[in-house]
Amino acid sequence: MTDTQIFSGAFAEPVFDAQAVFRTVMDCMARPGTIGTISAVAKPPQPLGAAAGAVALTLCDHDTPVWLTPQLAKSKLPGWLAFHTGATVTAEKQVARFAFVEKGGVVPGFDMFSQGTQEYPDRSTTLVIEVDGFDGGEPLALTGPGIRDEARIAPAGLPEAFVSLAQANRALFPRGIDLILVSGDEVVCLPRTTVIRNGEA
Repeated sequence: MTDTQIFSGAFAEPVFDAQAVFRTVMDCMARPGTIGTISAVAKPPQPLGAAAGAVALTLCDHDTPVWLTPQLAKSKLPGWLAFHTGATVTAEKQVARFAFVEKGGVVPGFDMFSQGTQEYPDRSTTLVIEVDGFDGGEPLALTGPGIRDEARIAPAGLPEAFVSLAQANRALFPRGIDLILVSGDEVVCLPRTTVIRNGEA
């Protein structure tokens, strides 16, 4: 039986929309803590949200193994990714180039993913996490490249140990994972260069 969920829900204008999403993500990577808006519409199979789906359509291809949480892995998402991007799903976090966590899903320890190597730090995993929103959560203070003085965000729905995970990740530089947080049609990027501290102090 044909599953329309797998074959539908991609960009209406694949080239134009992917270019627009790529520019937004790269701008947010260059300016950590900045909230970007993803205007291109994607409708991935639930429980993955629209912004995460747009990121997947833009960044994933046949050369990028993808790790999914158990909830996402048992959904229609693996077939959707394979059809629209050519990406294959892997159960091995260490070989994944991209990893996706749906809203409310359990975020694995960052050190479980590929950290890259000293010679090839770009061979690390990029972790895409859906959050409840970018306010109302634990305040975070951000410093580092691309940030003038300090940036502040308060994403809701991150694990309690997020700051500790992020600080351990930063200590590995130039190795370490990069983070993309998404909510609704909004995106915030936290590359490994960003210093993340508890913002309540």
